[in-house]
Amino acid sequence: MKNRIINYTVVVLAVMAIMINPSCKKFLDFESPSTSSEEVVFETTSTTNTALIGVYNRLIGDNGYGSRISTLFGITADDFKTSGSYSPSDRRGISMYGASSDNTDLIQPFAQLYSGIERANLCIKFIPLSKLYTSGTPAEQALMKRYHGEALALRAQFYYELIRNWGDVPQRFVPAADAETLFPANADRDQTYDQIIEDLKVASELVPWRIEIPEYGSFRFTKGAIKGLRARIALARGGYSLRSKTNLMERSSDYLKYYQIAKDECKAIMDNNSHGLNPIYENIFKSLHGARLDNENELMFEVAAFGTNANTDSKLGYYNGVRFNASSTYGTGGGGMNAIATYFYEFDPSKDCRRDVTLGVFEITATSKKIINTLNNFTDAKFRKSWTNFDGKSSSQQFAVNWPILRFSDILLMYAEADNEIGNGPSAVAIKALRDVQERAFIGFKSDIPVTPTTKSGFFDAIVKERLLEFGGEAIRKFDLIRWNLINSKFIETRVKLQQLIDGTGPYVNVPNYVYAKESNYNLTPSVTEVASLDLYGGAPNVVLFSPGLNSSTAPAGSGYTVKNWRKALTTDNQITSISTGFALYFEPNKKELLPYPKTALNENTNMVQNFGY
Repeated sequence: MKNRIINYTVVVLAVMAIMINPSCKKFLDFESPSTSSEEVVFETTSTTNTALIGVYNRLIGDNGYGSRISTLFGITADDFKTSGSYSPSDRRGISMYGASSDNTDLIQPFAQLYSGIERANLCIKFIPLSKLYTSGTPAEQALMKRYHGEALALRAQFYYELIRNWGDVPQRFVPAADAETLFPANADRDQTYDQIIEDLKVASELVPWRIEIPEYGSFRFTKGAIKGLRARIALARGGYSLRSKTNLMERSSDYLKYYQIAKDECKAIMDNNSHGLNPIYENIFKSLHGARLDNENELMFEVAAFGTNANTDSKLGYYNGVRFNASSTYGTGGGGMNAIATYFYEFDPSKDCRRDVTLGVFEITATSKKIINTLNNFTDAKFRKSWTNFDGKSSSQQFAVNWPILRFSDILLMYAEADNEIGNGPSAVAIKALRDVQERAFIGFKSDIPVTPTTKSGFFDAIVKERLLEFGGEAIRKFDLIRWNLINSKFIETRVKLQQLIDGTGPYVNVPNYVYAKESNYNLTPSVTEVASLDLYGGAPNVVLFSPGLNSSTAPAGSGYTVKNWRKALTTDNQITSISTGFALYFEPNKKELLPYPKTALNENTNMVQNFGY
C-alpha cells in the first residue's frame, strides 16, 4: 500500500513564493506552507510560476550554491583547497578527502537537494494536468509548457549534484504522496542519469532560447542552459565513476553514445545566437556581483542570491574570495579557500589574463591598501567584496553574489572534448572552439598561444590543461578529474610539482625564496593592471616572481620594503605530508571519489547503504 503520510495539500504549498519580477534576478524566502490545494496552485500561470520559483529557491542559501555546495563540495583539485587545518567533521574534512559520515557540512545540503527534487516532482506532476496546459489559449499553453520544462531541468540539476557527490543515490520521480515508500534504497546512477538526460531532451523542446525570453536573463533555465546541462550530464554519464558493485573507477562500454549527445547539444548552442564569449574575462565575474557586464550572455545559468539571509542569499565573497582585513573600509571578506601553490605557475607568466582574475595574489590590509600574499596564502579571486555595494559599515555576511552554474566557454570546451573523443582526433571546428577560449584569455597576445595539438591524446591533454585555467575556483575541476579517471594521477603529479617548487627545481628553478613588498593603493582597476601595480622590490610581479632575486631573508636596508616568504613559505610538511594541511592527504583511489552519506540520512532511511570505504 502506498504511504500517504505526506499529502499534496501540505507539500505542494510549501513551495509557494512571491512571483518573480521579470526584470529582477532575486528569489524570496519561503518558510510557512500555504493551505491552498494543488488544484488552485496550478490553475493559473501566476500561481504556477510562484510554485516554480519555490523550486528555484532550493538552489540557493547556505546549504545550496550560496555556500556549502559551491565552495566545499568541489574542492580539492589541482586548483584550490579549503583553508585551515583538517577535521573529519567539518569543511576541511571534505577538502582533504577525509570527511566522516557525521560531518556537519554534509547533511543539510543533502536534505536541501532532495527538498528541491520533491518540489520539482510536484510541479512536474501537476503542471501537465492543469486545464491551462491542456486547453488554455496558445499563449497559456506555451507558458505552462515552459514552466514544465524548467521544473524538469531543475530536477535534473538536483540529481546531478547528488550523483556526482554521492554516486548511487536514492531516486524518486514522483511526489512523495505517490511513492510506494518514503525510504527508497540506493538506485543505479546510470538509470538515474538516463532518466534525467531524457527529461532534459523533453525540457529543451518546451523552453525557448534566451534570445526569445530576454526577461529570464541567466537566472532561469532557457533552452541553451538546458542543452548545456544535458551535455554536461551526458559527459558525466559517459565518463568514469566509482562503481558500487566493483568498488572501481569504471565507465560503461557505450560511453561514446553519451559523448555524441554532448557534442550534438553543444553544437546546437554554438549554432544559435543566444550565447557567446564575453570578450572581457573579468566581466563575467563582476556580473555575478550585480554589475551586468555580459551582453554576450556567456553566463547561461547562474544561481540568484539576495536578501542578506542564510536562506536566499550567498556567502560568496565573504567566506571565499579575496581577503579583506576587518579594519579596512571594506570590512571583513574572503580567505576561506586557498590556491594550491603550484597553480599560479600553471598560467603563462605575462599573457594569460585569467591568472590575475582567478587568483588572489594580493590581500587588502587594515589601511585599505593592497599587498602581495605569501605563496601559500593565495585565495580564489573571482569573488570580491569590493565588487559589491557592501563595505565596512555593513555587518552582513551575505553580499548578494550569484553562483555561476554554466558558461558558454564550457560549451565550447565540452564540444571540443566530445568531438576529439568521437573522431579519434579533433576536427577543425573543435580546434577553433578551443582556440576561441584561448584567444579571449590571451587578448593582446594571440600570436603567443601555444600550438594546438592535432592528435587525439595531445588535444585531450590540451583540453585538460585549458579547463584547469578557465574554470579555476568554479567547482568544476574536481569533477572533471573524476570523470576522466585522472584524479589520482593528477594528485600524484601535483605532489611532485609541489616538491619541485619547494626545492626550486625543474620548472621552478628561478622562483625566488623571498620577495620584498610595500603596501600600495588598491585602485579597483582591471585585475591584470591591479596585480602589475603591486609594489615589489626589483620591478613588476611578472619579473620578480620569476627571478631568483636577492635570496635574502631581510629586506634591503633603508628601502622601506617588508620581506615576504615566497618559496620559503612552503615546506614538504605544510604542503604535502602534514596530517593537518597536506595536499589531499586522505585521498584513496577507488574509495574517496565519493563522499560518505550523512549518518543522519542513513539512520532515517535504513534502506540506504553507505558508500564504500566509510
